[in-house]
Amino acid sequence: MSLNKPQKNLIFISLVTLFCLYISLPTDLKYFKIPRLNFKIGKLDFSKEIEIKQGLDIKGGVQVILDTDMSKIEDTDKQSALESLKDVVGRRVDLFGVSESAIKTLRNNNQYRLSIELPGVTDSKQALDLIGQTAKLEFAYPIFSETKTATQEPMLIGFNPADLGGADLKKAQVTFQTDDSLPAVAIEFKDEGTKKFAQITKENIGKPLAILLDGFPITMPNIESEILNGNAIITGNFTLEEAKDLSIKLNAGALPVPVKILSQKNIPATLGQESIQRSLLAGGIGLLMVVLFMVLYYGKMGILASIGLILYGLYTVTLYKIIPVVLSLPGIAGFLLSVGMAVDSNILIFERYKEEIRAGRQWQVALELAFGRAWGSIKDANTATVITGLILFNPLNWTFLNTSGAVRGFALTLILGILTSLFTGIVVTRTLLRVFFKGKSSNQIKK
Repeated sequence: MSLNKPQKNLIFISLVTLFCLYISLPTDLKYFKIPRLNFKIGKLDFSKEIEIKQGLDIKGGVQVILDTDMSKIEDTDKQSALESLKDVVGRRVDLFGVSESAIKTLRNNNQYRLSIELPGVTDSKQALDLIGQTAKLEFAYPIFSETKTATQEPMLIGFNPADLGGADLKKAQVTFQTDDSLPAVAIEFKDEGTKKFAQITKENIGKPLAILLDGFPITMPNIESEILNGNAIITGNFTLEEAKDLSIKLNAGALPVPVKILSQKNIPATLGQESIQRSLLAGGIGLLMVVLFMVLYYGKMGILASIGLILYGLYTVTLYKIIPVVLSLPGIAGFLLSVGMAVDSNILIFERYKEEIRAGRQWQVALELAFGRAWGSIKDANTATVITGLILFNPLNWTFLNTSGAVRGFALTLILGILTSLFTGIVVTRTLLRVFFKGKSSNQIKK
């Protein structure tokens, strides 16, 4: 027996829902445990429970302000040095396992500082030891074993330091190759570094030279010729963003910025467990009232719409876990606001349905016309809100727009909620109505 389109959509929705239940529900429930599959997709590990990341106001943590010593950095390079420091600290924090951290550059006249917020960190001393060090840039010769990999390439087993480091590098900047205009990175050495680099390139033509930052290789170009003037270009089919990223990493060592901890404080969960529970209770009561209104006012249609609303909440929580979204009080507010907008879509559709029935159309026709004619209003309203959310979120980090983490958290949950509500309102609720709803004829609808 062949399935029609609504039935196929229902199977798809059921599979999506089962997947979201698997991600959203905790593994250890009261009466049974949910088994976890042992597989990975990229960085996403499905072999363990995926948790919602919590912000400082919910989970607490550590806030550190680093002050930089820019006395040996020229004025034109100070902002670049600060951005390089931010990049290095960000990678160190990621290694520490605090991927939901917030790192910001602070500039006031001649003061260049870095603000670091680490939610959920309890070992503050270890975190400070990790981030409170100057970046170390090294040049090294890669060491390969005689054993080859499956692709017949020699296996990299380590590095042998060369007599060349970040103190010898003057600066790095993005440039473009003259032959094909592809992005590249130009590096310039100081006087002493020029001599060292000339000797290295003379003795290692045709061999790779690794560049390490904090012990990790960031690039490994081949030496094509002897370079005597201390100016070299690193090529490698880079995109512009990749070239910029490599330039920042090189400058992190080329422009060493000593740092000291200006202030450090443990931040308690400002909301407190009781406040969190009350917020969740208020959200649950609000959702229940919305469901009761939909059921009492729209009957069977309201019941199916309420099921769609519950699925909306499930899908949204799943997105929060997978992305992941750092959930704070403003983020919770954005989610609750998007719930109201999800209900608005259903109300527009149902009211349009009643108008079509009153015009004398059969309920099947009225249902399809209701979705089609309400879509224009739903699309315009949600598009305007998404645009506003993008302005608040400021994904391109424009300085003339908002840069507050709290506002961005609100904007992100609002945008995700709106996009999810469009899916549940137009696809999920429509499919449920097509499969399970049987309407009344026009003479049974009160005018």
